[in-house]
Amino acid sequence: MTVRAKLLSWWVAGAGILSALLLLALFARVTAQTVGVVPQRVSFQISTASITGNDFFVGELLAGILSHPPGISRCETADICGPAGLIVSTRAADGSVANVLAVDAGATASGLVQADVVAQALSGQGVFAGSGPLHRLRAVANLYGQSIHLLAAEDTAIETVADLRGKRVSLSTEDSGSNVTARAVLQAYRVPEWRMVRNFDPPDVAAELLRNGELDALFFVGAAPVALVEQLISEGVAVLIALDGVGRDRLLDSYNYLSADALPQGTYPGTDTVETVNVGTLWVTNATTPDALVYAMVKAVYHPSNRSQIEAGRTGRKFLELETAMIGSPVPFHPGALQFYAEAGVLPAPVNPTLPIPKP
Repeated sequence: MTVRAKLLSWWVAGAGILSALLLLALFARVTAQTVGVVPQRVSFQISTASITGNDFFVGELLAGILSHPPGISRCETADICGPAGLIVSTRAADGSVANVLAVDAGATASGLVQADVVAQALSGQGVFAGSGPLHRLRAVANLYGQSIHLLAAEDTAIETVADLRGKRVSLSTEDSGSNVTARAVLQAYRVPEWRMVRNFDPPDVAAELLRNGELDALFFVGAAPVALVEQLISEGVAVLIALDGVGRDRLLDSYNYLSADALPQGTYPGTDTVETVNVGTLWVTNATTPDALVYAMVKAVYHPSNRSQIEAGRTGRKFLELETAMIGSPVPFHPGALQFYAEAGVLPAPVNPTLPIPKP
């Protein structure tokens, strides 16, 4: 074959390959326009407390509402789910203190935390005295209220907080919101911790110790009715101790994000009305979380089409209600959340200070 013939054959072969590639590209473009491009997966995590409390259940509820993988028919309604491709997961963690630290550090996308714990984190006081003030936290919503439960073994002589002196008492795990609030209660009622035998086991372990007579009392913060508390009371193992009187007055004077509360008669089997204290549950994220993502998620949570699903899972006070979403946050709201609340006509929080964001 002559050189000219070889060049001609190579040119023909090259033209054929180029034509094939152009056809493939055209086919791919038409196919993409016909069936749609699969959206990019976006992972987002909600860190909660142990699976024995309500936070984990609420995290699962939010994940079910917000997740928007391909092929989910309920998400065809505009704004009823999060952005296309969003996958929300729930993580059981040690509780409010651990969640606050993880969210501020960017180690987890968001978390459910007690408002009193967030207040300590913002000021760098209490359990956060070592880490100093945390400034990267932003509120997404105040989701619901939780009650402080003080349970005493049925066969003990514990009738008031003062009676905890000399007793074996669970303050919950040291990274939990229950622990922070329990210590605030003891301080307000002037019961020194050294006067008790303290226990820091998780709630399920503490409950078992109470059943076995190895523990006299335990603190637990949760949205009533709490399954663990209900079980101990229905078994005749424990009774609820009231938080009232001068001690509660001192507690509320010292902590702005706690409020007087009462568990209505019948909240737990055979119980009368029990005076206690309430604290809000905040959904918080990092200041660097994209505005558009937070906006879309908050809009979906409060979409009217999701209300029946939320009501079916109702727990605690003011459960995922738009009217109370901006009440009681020590930290500023995330700009994405503020955008939605402004559009929804919800009045802004009385104070939404701008905090400096430390450099990485």
